[in-house]
Amino acid sequence: MSSTNTQIKLAARPTGMPGPECWKTEEAEIPSPGEGEVLLQILQISLDPAMRGWMNEARSYVPPVRINQVMRALTLSRVVQSNSSDLKEGDLVTGTQGVQQYAVAKPEDLTKIDANLAEPSRFLSVLGMTGMTAYFGLFDVGQPKPDDIVVVSGAAGAVGQIVGQLAKIHGCKTIGIAGGQEKCKFLTDEIGYDHAIDYKSQNVAKEIKRHAKKGLDVYFDNVGGEILEAALFNLNRGARIVICGAISQYNTTDVQGPRNYLSLLVNRARMEGMVVFDYADRFGMAVEKMAGWLKEGKLKSKEDIVKGEVTDFPDTFLKLFSGENQGKLILQIADL
Repeated sequence: MSSTNTQIKLAARPTGMPGPECWKTEEAEIPSPGEGEVLLQILQISLDPAMRGWMNEARSYVPPVRINQVMRALTLSRVVQSNSSDLKEGDLVTGTQGVQQYAVAKPEDLTKIDANLAEPSRFLSVLGMTGMTAYFGLFDVGQPKPDDIVVVSGAAGAVGQIVGQLAKIHGCKTIGIAGGQEKCKFLTDEIGYDHAIDYKSQNVAKEIKRHAKKGLDVYFDNVGGEILEAALFNLNRGARIVICGAISQYNTTDVQGPRNYLSLLVNRARMEGMVVFDYADRFGMAVEKMAGWLKEGKLKSKEDIVKGEVTDFPDTFLKLFSGENQGKLILQIADL
């Protein structure tokens, strides 16, 4: 156990891509748990595109990270000291402990993981917020029917790979959009997408049209920008567009909205944003279902786990925006 707690704090709000000037590293004392609290050693840190939005001062679905505050992040941790009857030393939990080595928390703010369901890292991916985003975004907002055509952008990313598999389990035809032949091959050969479109070398609108001649029924958007426009050109009547994220727009000050939004009117389509926290009271149900599909081999989860130190966070975080990661990006800072 370290003698100090290394923390990564937000030093400045970014304009564009977050650079070194946005972060500062500080050494703090390891906190002591109070009555009813536990001390956690953070083992893995979830790296998610949403974190880029949390760095902005603009109004959002959660308050922004404050300047000089430990950067907010979802984490997998081990209880190393407990003053609570609800958790004991050695228990593994998930929570929002941020980019640091140690944290104190109350049991009610944590979720104890069941190692019998899956290996621990799965609780930051397919059985964590990533999986919950895919599940509720697709089924509650997208509302697919068997034989619907479901198109997913950012399909090789953490959420996108799960959405495609859930749609296949539901009996849909799936088309994934990703960057590069390697990722497209991953989508069709490993994840089970029916078709993959390489936005780097192919005309996305034309390729969607080729594979969905009558138009798409559900579009799950993780990217925004030109790819969202390409999808809007190819809507079936009554299509549902799920706005989950817009990673192509997070680091620009001139956000590109869809110029062809009137396609929604013509096709009687619906475009709706979703925030996973709105479904928290149903997470348990979804985790149980998805854990079952994992065990049955119907659902796969690919994690891109980078092993390093907490100080590797700034550089590892940038992999999300360069497209280097394949699957769920996780920074592991201690042995499980």
